[in-house]
Amino acid sequence: MNFSRTPRLVVIAAMLATATLIGNLANADEIKLTSAGPIAFGPKGLLLISDPMEATIYAIETGVTDGSAADVNVEFENVRQKIASMLGADAKDVRINDLAIHPVNGHPYLSVSRGSGAEEASLILKIDPKTNAISEFDLTNATFTKTTLPNAAESKETRRGNQRLQAITDMAYVDGDIYVAGLSNEEFASNLRTIPYPFNESHKGSSIEIYHGAHGKFETRSPIRTFAALQDKDQVELLAAYTCTPLVRIPVGDLQPDTKVRGTTIAELGNRNRPLDMVVYKKGDQDFALMANSSRGVMKIDLQNVDSQKPIVERISGTAGVAYETIKDLNGVMQLDGLNGTHGVVLVREDDSSEHLKTIELP
Repeated sequence: MNFSRTPRLVVIAAMLATATLIGNLANADEIKLTSAGPIAFGPKGLLLISDPMEATIYAIETGVTDGSAADVNVEFENVRQKIASMLGADAKDVRINDLAIHPVNGHPYLSVSRGSGAEEASLILKIDPKTNAISEFDLTNATFTKTTLPNAAESKETRRGNQRLQAITDMAYVDGDIYVAGLSNEEFASNLRTIPYPFNESHKGSSIEIYHGAHGKFETRSPIRTFAALQDKDQVELLAAYTCTPLVRIPVGDLQPDTKVRGTTIAELGNRNRPLDMVVYKKGDQDFALMANSSRGVMKIDLQNVDSQKPIVERISGTAGVAYETIKDLNGVMQLDGLNGTHGVVLVREDDSSEHLKTIELP
């Protein structure tokens, strides 16, 4: 398969295009985040912020439409400690939930939570890599539109936590559509939506079924943890990763409202780990995915032959399907995003629990 570009590079290309993709934005009301979930960028500096507890996605103009990420170098030590100091909190009470790089100027944006329960505060922070100044992205005066998912998972505490927090587990903007993964309140809880932008209305999305080779059965209730879009000519697929760790191809053309879609499992990457973040990129003439996870380091996956990979439909042990290479120099990576086509930015947690942002060359 010959992918034309990476999803986040698609965003860059879309942003540089002359077409007007941003709709009529207004700030008729104020954004007050109940929870800070995944974030992503769209064209012309459009920032997508998810609030899983409210099952809502906000599309906000950042106002940044000039700049270059070509020579940006992000090196920010003890980022969680510095956020805690900024907020007057202990570092142990601060969580960095997601990282997204502004595709115009290369500035990191962070989705952050402080505290928990009724005391939890959710906010978006941005960092200037030239000065390492960190500041809050002002939501009170933001110009935005929003869409709310009609059938998000019920807000109910279970032994695995509140399922509503998984109503939005990842999202990406690609060519005028926002793809949203998460849990619904449907019988097949794993859900994928294609929401056209500018927002008109949301819908129930598609229920997603996959074969989990390590469990030897089809599954419908585990949400996608992270995904990236693969674009081959006029076709777009999602490369989706699940806990313990099926890797699945899902054609977005199949994602019609109120349908059930079966993905194609092309790899089992091993048990007892959780995928955390993923980007796809081109190195020379080859396409790769780089995926961080909770216990197996950073995996580099060759995407060259994924369209001819035999689907996994039987129980397997260990790993199977598309092979991967562990990048030995990248340890403790919690989040990652593309920066400029040749480099990315990672959030790294050290053994002492300190966390740093740094620029890496894409391997």
